[in-house]
Amino acid sequence: MNKINALWRLMRPHQWLKNSFVFTGLLFGHAWHDTHLVMQVLAAAVAFSLISSAIYILNDIVDCEQDKLHPVKCRRPLAAGQLSLTSAGVFSVILLMLALGLAYLISMTVLVILLGYALMNLSYSLRLKHVVLLDVFIIAAGFMLRILAGTLGVGIPPSQWLLLCGLMVTLFLGFAKRRAELATLNEGGAVHRKVLAHYSPVLLDKMIGITASGVVMSYSLYTMSPDTIRAHGTANLIYTVPFVLYGVFRYIYLLHKQDGGGDPSRELVRDKHLVLAVLAWGVVTVWLLR
Repeated sequence: MNKINALWRLMRPHQWLKNSFVFTGLLFGHAWHDTHLVMQVLAAAVAFSLISSAIYILNDIVDCEQDKLHPVKCRRPLAAGQLSLTSAGVFSVILLMLALGLAYLISMTVLVILLGYALMNLSYSLRLKHVVLLDVFIIAAGFMLRILAGTLGVGIPPSQWLLLCGLMVTLFLGFAKRRAELATLNEGGAVHRKVLAHYSPVLLDKMIGITASGVVMSYSLYTMSPDTIRAHGTANLIYTVPFVLYGVFRYIYLLHKQDGGGDPSRELVRDKHLVLAVLAWGVVTVWLLR
């Protein structure tokens, strides 16, 4: 039972919340009434959950020795010695095969996207996570591939505005994550993550400010776009902008005043203000698009 629990924690199921990006096409493409498309997107989300868990395990294998020195990551199953590296490697391969098999059943496009995601993250784990700026852009690219899997992968045309907004959101969260890591690890940051030696609080705060502005501006322009109004039959999406603003400002507050921002998946379920902002945005958006 302890081994099963360790394998479950090794998969980091709380991180599966990130795969909600796969559902973007269903919501803004008015496709939630199509049962076949809904099932395909759900399957794509499951496939991404499985392959992302496989990648997390690979990262834990590669970073095992460094994680032992980290104040939080030292409690992970591999760093804590609860599982062997061999068991973790075999489990990662099984998850990878299940993900690719499921993607193949959905469409060749989803399979290609998942393969691209896997190869990109393999490169990230082995080398690119040490390259300043590129490390955050690769994280953002992973989210963009999720959006494409839930749109192009199942035959829903993606909105260019939403792709731009998705890019801004993920870059914002990526730079915020680096900022939180820098604050948590202080002077020893480069020991745990080499790329942190190339970042500074001032540099990251500027990038966070730029991307936060990009999130608000791109989403606001999307809601006012003539194409958006024509596609959704309403000009009232602009009234969802305050929820986005509040969510962005709240996240920045958590980053600077509450020692948060290091793990977006945890923040989105742990902070009641963020939870309410996301729920309110979702309810109002669905109501306007119904």
